[in-house]
Amino acid sequence: MVGPRPGGVTLVAIIAWINGVLTLITGILLLVGGAASDAAPVMWVAWLSIIIGILTIAVGVGLLRGNNTARIVAAVVFALNLVSAVITMFTAPNQLWSAIISAALAVIGLVLLFSEKANEFFRTA
Repeated sequence: MVGPRPGGVTLVAIIAWINGVLTLITGILLLVGGAASDAAPVMWVAWLSIIIGILTIAVGVGLLRGNNTARIVAAVVFALNLVSAVITMFTAPNQLWSAIISAALAVIGLVLLFSEKANEFFRTA
């Protein structure tokens, strides 16, 4: 039996949903706008955005259900965001604060997904 879902896991899942929906909407808008301009690169980006949006929503659902694979996927994305933020700190000093915020959010996401309560939740799911 699955124990109660920690609030941190719920928060990360909701953020994944919101991000997924916004990415999906972006892809759809690019698809509609790109069709008018008949630009092939825009169409590729549109479809890629739609696919990423759907996958992100699926990860959010998986997190709510206690799926450890969804947690691993989310953790990999957070780790990549953290690496990207650190690289940005050193290569684009004019974006320092944006990179610091991005890095902090990635660390918070990782902490929430791998807290003691979260570990128990994913272990029993």
